[in-house]
Amino acid sequence: MDRVAKIPGLSGSSNASNVEPMQWTMNRPRILAIAAALALLPCTGMAQSGNLSAVLTQMDASSKNFQKAQASIKREQYDRLVHDTTTQTGSIYFLRTGNSVQMGLKLDDGTVMEYKAGTLRVYQAGPNHVETHAASGADQARFQTYLTLGFGGSGSDLAKAWNISDQGSETIDGVKVEKLDLVSKDPSVKANYSHITMWVDPARDVSLKLETFDPAGNTNTASYSNIRYNEPIKDLASYAIKCKGKCE
Repeated sequence: MDRVAKIPGLSGSSNASNVEPMQWTMNRPRILAIAAALALLPCTGMAQSGNLSAVLTQMDASSKNFQKAQASIKREQYDRLVHDTTTQTGSIYFLRTGNSVQMGLKLDDGTVMEYKAGTLRVYQAGPNHVETHAASGADQARFQTYLTLGFGGSGSDLAKAWNISDQGSETIDGVKVEKLDLVSKDPSVKANYSHITMWVDPARDVSLKLETFDPAGNTNTASYSNIRYNEPIKDLASYAIKCKGKCE
């Protein structure tokens, strides 16, 4: 059966006691890290480049045209303590309708994540377990902003949540991107994630790469390729969570 809990930190409550050792410990910083790594999206912050204002303005304009995107994803998690990197691959999609956001992720290890109508569900194939987290109102808006970082969010919304440093232009897979370094304005997020670096294509308002850094020196990097911009989502049904028999 599904486990249902409000999102800790976002809703002000937690059901951490219900989470068993083999399950995901889905506190707020971890949820935001997932969104940033996949995978989990201000006053303009402290710019190092005069391009920042122009980039955010272009993202504002592009976000109005963003409807959907689908991409291949490569996720690399580096553990500084043991000097080990874990790599996962899969695909991800985003749908935006007005202020409503829907996201789906599937990884080759059988992990499936879906977000819609303010609810995040994460399925792990190994334990055949689904964990559910819900948010509403202002918490929902904040949550989906983090979850969809770099895919269709406006530059002005980005600047509301982050202090931003523009680290210049680079090229990834033949696409010119702007490298933006983000430091959260939320102390609870900043305590767990010192900063996030995003390589964004402001012309389409999509990220080609996203890297999170925690205070211990661990990193989580998501690289996006084969991006299908404003095209129909392929095989949408394959992103649905399907338990083996009854979910635990």
